[in-house]
Amino acid sequence: MQKITIIIPVFNEQKTIQKILNQVNDVKLTGFKKEVVVVNDGSTDKTKELLDISKKKMKSLIIIHKKNGGKGSAVISGMKKASGDYIVIQDADLEYHPKLIPFLLTPIKEGKANVVYGSRLNRLPHLKKEERSLLFLTHYIGNRILSLITSILYFHWITDMETCYKVFPRNAVKNMKLRAKGFEFEPEITAKLLKKKYKIFEVNIRTNPRSYDEGKKLHTVRDGIKALATLIKYRFID
Repeated sequence: MQKITIIIPVFNEQKTIQKILNQVNDVKLTGFKKEVVVVNDGSTDKTKELLDISKKKMKSLIIIHKKNGGKGSAVISGMKKASGDYIVIQDADLEYHPKLIPFLLTPIKEGKANVVYGSRLNRLPHLKKEERSLLFLTHYIGNRILSLITSILYFHWITDMETCYKVFPRNAVKNMKLRAKGFEFEPEITAKLLKKKYKIFEVNIRTNPRSYDEGKKLHTVRDGIKALATLIKYRFID
């Protein structure tokens, strides 16, 4: 039986960390063993204490504590510890429900793909729901533009390059030089998987986006510019 490693990067998620761990623990992954690696990226709230409590309940839970370095740095640390045949990235903020993970794994079990992304954007904007505010409409448009640029630069159509939900073989990234510290991890790993000739299979998903008041950390303009620079950079180097 193959193993899936679920990597959860965490920074100051005391409000959600125990709930997301319970959701991950409860999800049934038919045909896969499950390994959970949480990377505490220098949290300054009660995240560490809550992780220690969860560890007592989930004996197989692997916890890494490190200095704050950003999401990319945390994910890369988790990948080094992973022992699964496949890796999936899971945010801790409850935007992505782990019940979606079995749908991401279906194309792999059916032999249709080795790399699967959960696409939130293979649709028109939901002006009365997710994109009802100007800020989130800007997110939608920015992500679609970045995904289009990815498609053009790397000759492979993709609708949601920035999605958290990415499933890929551990061997695909075992010797991959990943340098991202923050949210530019998403374009970097996408660029390098595509350059290694992996085809990305997308599965449509729905998420529950949280607001900035609830702790959302992504900055549309700043992180969008970094993502664009990363896509262009790795098209020509590495």
